[in-house]
Amino acid sequence: MQLIGMMDSPFVRRVAVSMAVLDIPFEHRPVSVFRHFDRFREINPVVKAPTFIDDDGTQLIDSTLILDYLDQRVAPEARLMPQALAARRDALHLIGYALAACEKTVQIAYEQNLRPEEKRHAPWLERVRSQLVAAFDTLERDVAGAARAGAWLCGDRLMQPDITVAVSWRFTQYIVPGEIDPSRYPALAALSDRAEALAPFAGAPLE
Repeated sequence: MQLIGMMDSPFVRRVAVSMAVLDIPFEHRPVSVFRHFDRFREINPVVKAPTFIDDDGTQLIDSTLILDYLDQRVAPEARLMPQALAARRDALHLIGYALAACEKTVQIAYEQNLRPEEKRHAPWLERVRSQLVAAFDTLERDVAGAARAGAWLCGDRLMQPDITVAVSWRFTQYIVPGEIDPSRYPALAALSDRAEALAPFAGAPLE
């Protein structure tokens, strides 16, 4: 199995961390959609990270679809998504807001770093910033509540909501420093610190 993409993408990183937690061995190929566009296109003509290549050569794209497939490769008790309907719904709620935060962070970074200053649209950028804040406000409330109820967001072990929320928080702090004040989000900061100290996260450093 191969995972194509850079760890500075939260979508690539959440797959890499999840594969480590699931104990699924893989080869990581750090090919950038920006710096290595032509090389990436030789692998996947869509040039989308992450790209996952299974042992038989089948390619999957989109981190959520990749993770859905990988979760089905392991025993039910080892899966990173809850199986009970209500618990699964709650997990998807957390993951959805975390992925939205990632998307808004990417939009802010593109606007600030790639678009010429004279072509930036300030009202649109402020709208995106408000969406990013709203995503983290929602996650902070929910993570704080979950922290009082259990060791991790879905109970007593690390699962996909923990991974995705922690990856999202670290990504935003790294890519657009200063956009989100950690002091306003103590539950998210604590979850991130706890997750980043684990071997699967350390083995997929954001760099």
